[in-house]
Amino acid sequence: MADLKASKVDQRSGYCHVTGVYHSKRRPVELPTDPYLDVATFLSSSRHSGTTALIDASSGRRVSFPELWRSVSAVATALLSPPLSVRKGQVVLLLSPNSLHFPVVSLAVMSIGAVITTANPLNTPREIAKQMADSSPVLVFATRDLVAKLPNDGGFPIILLEESRIGAEDPRVVFTIQEMIATKPNPYLRREKVSQDDTATLLYSSGTTGNSKGVVATHRNLISMIEIIINRFKLEEGQGPQVFLCTVPMFHVYGLAAFASGLLGSGSTIVVLSKFELAEMLRAIASYGVTYLPLVPPILVAMLAHPSKLPLGRLHKILSGGAPLSRELIEGFREKYPGIEILQGYGLTESTAIGASTDSAEESRRYGTAGMLSPNTEAQIVDPETGKSLPPNQTGELWIRGPYVMKEYFKNAEATKSTLDSEGWLRTGDLCYIDEDGYLFVVDRLKELIKYKGYQVPPAELEALLLTHPGIADAAVIPFPDKEVGQFPMAYVVRKPGTQLTDTEVMTFVGKQVAPYKKVRRVAFVSAVPKNASGKILRKDLIKLATSKL
Repeated sequence: MADLKASKVDQRSGYCHVTGVYHSKRRPVELPTDPYLDVATFLSSSRHSGTTALIDASSGRRVSFPELWRSVSAVATALLSPPLSVRKGQVVLLLSPNSLHFPVVSLAVMSIGAVITTANPLNTPREIAKQMADSSPVLVFATRDLVAKLPNDGGFPIILLEESRIGAEDPRVVFTIQEMIATKPNPYLRREKVSQDDTATLLYSSGTTGNSKGVVATHRNLISMIEIIINRFKLEEGQGPQVFLCTVPMFHVYGLAAFASGLLGSGSTIVVLSKFELAEMLRAIASYGVTYLPLVPPILVAMLAHPSKLPLGRLHKILSGGAPLSRELIEGFREKYPGIEILQGYGLTESTAIGASTDSAEESRRYGTAGMLSPNTEAQIVDPETGKSLPPNQTGELWIRGPYVMKEYFKNAEATKSTLDSEGWLRTGDLCYIDEDGYLFVVDRLKELIKYKGYQVPPAELEALLLTHPGIADAAVIPFPDKEVGQFPMAYVVRKPGTQLTDTEVMTFVGKQVAPYKKVRRVAFVSAVPKNASGKILRKDLIKLATSKL
């Protein structure tokens, strides 16, 4: 029966009309079969000809591959030893901008079977406290200036991600990262066996609905994605160095899977930018011979809009993700920088990063596409009304299945059940179609997330916050299109009778309580928020109203 089904797969589109399933046209990637294998051990055993693993963009400090793995082993030893005594399954929070320490901490935590959870450094103390209440970390790694954002009522120890403790008065600080790295690695220290099915990461995502949820990914999920990344970027003998500039946040799934882990198994060099600034990015590209530049579309827009041609040195590939690029943008960039290929990708926290990508300039010329399905990936395009699987060039919700799809949402069986079915299909919440050549196109989002510079902003979170204002009777938040940032949150507000609330007051109220990327940047007052019979906000009507005047 399997052979019969296989024979029904259209070689051009990858679609099987018997099962309604699209199969990846990429060459399958072989995955390790050892059931007891953690991410760090898998990565450190990867053979390649690379020499320099990491470079700090601002200081120029270099970390070789042997130095990286010694540091990982040292931090793991310190984690297992008293007074920390971290054990398998316990959660460790990493609160930091991009740094040379980020991969070391992440890999050390996962190597002992503990679970790494990350938080956006831009988040407010309230947002960080909410995530910590949900994940219950036993230990926190944080930079000196971020320690102040941690809740005061927690008894958790803190590891300072600095060279010294000077200026860190918090009594909970027990070590600096430098002290942990100076620990003598002890490979014989008793530790529990780590299975590929054990949890490796707990990253927070808004998922397919508005409320933030912890995404549980196993070592198998992460190893499956890393193997795809290694297979794509493996450094071969005699090949010149591949140098990636890490502009994307390592606390995000793409940054963690690719730059804090995956590419380290390919022999590539990662230049780490702690904070994105165009001038600093250009300096790093020139200083370190950067060949690959990952970014989000707004940065690409800024580079194209720059009045002069920017000096991009040896750069020959740009990897864009977060939103599809327009034909005008791609063609305009190619005209200005003819020697640079633009590659695109599509993924979710729930898919441990990349679910589809364009892997060549020729593939990227299929304008508007997110690319072809990643290796080892299956997909369905499902009619949201009927649940029927759709053939090529018909639009429905994208479902994907593969070894990298998350295990579950943390402590949220209901959300897991509505997103993952019993056969392992992940309902992405994105309206898509796959064309006759197997290219994926993202048309719209069933889920209602706002994409601000690649960051996800859940409208429901901002609506709940707005309703706490004494002068607001009702509110709805929508994405408002913007060329520079992609989208920003716009609020429709119903004032309580007798109040004279202004748009500035609304924006200030929200701005004081959320991270900068979540700020409401436009407000309109209405007599009522349009809703359907079941009380669901008719966001599409509000979007149409907001954009009709553009």
